Amino acid sequence: MTTAPASDPPRPAGSPRPSGLRLRLAGPLLGLLLLALLLVAPSGALADFQDRVDYTLTNQSGKDFSGQQLAGSSFAGATARQARFRDADLHGAILTQAAFPEADFHGADLSDALMDKVDMSGTDLTGAVLRGAIASGSNFTGATVTDADFTDALLDRVDQRNLCREARGTNPVTGADTRLSLDCR
Repeated sequence: MTTAPASDPPRPAGSPRPSGLRLRLAGPLLGLLLLALLLVAPSGALADFQDRVDYTLTNQSGKDFSGQQLAGSSFAGATARQARFRDADLHGAILTQAAFPEADFHGADLSDALMDKVDMSGTDLTGAVLRGAIASGSNFTGATVTDADFTDALLDRVDQRNLCREARGTNPVTGADTRLSLDCR
């Protein structure tokens, strides 16, 4: 007679292994494991996850997001004409192929944001932080960039040149000179 590992009761040789019991226990055990992880996770980890909101392909025109914690949120393909993001935390947000014409990003944190192919025409980026943002293929025509920080941001050469025409000031949060952060010559 062959015996199974200590967790299984003895079974006769050649008899099938009882897999149904294991499958019935897998769900509750997985749930307990998830609950245990949530209990021992840092207190901010769950809050960070819950704060990420999905605005993908929605119309947010005229909405007010001022001062909101939107780090890691998605506005991919969204339309937000004249929306207010004043002093909002959009660190690491996804804004790909979205439209924000005439929006207010005054003092917003857009660092490490993915903003490729975004319409930022006429936006107010005064005092905004765009460190490490990827904004290739975007349109910044008529954007105000006084005191903005574009350090290590990826911009098309044409946008960079156009932004340099109006760029001036020093970012109040990072201390970066706007013209230097845009590599203006």
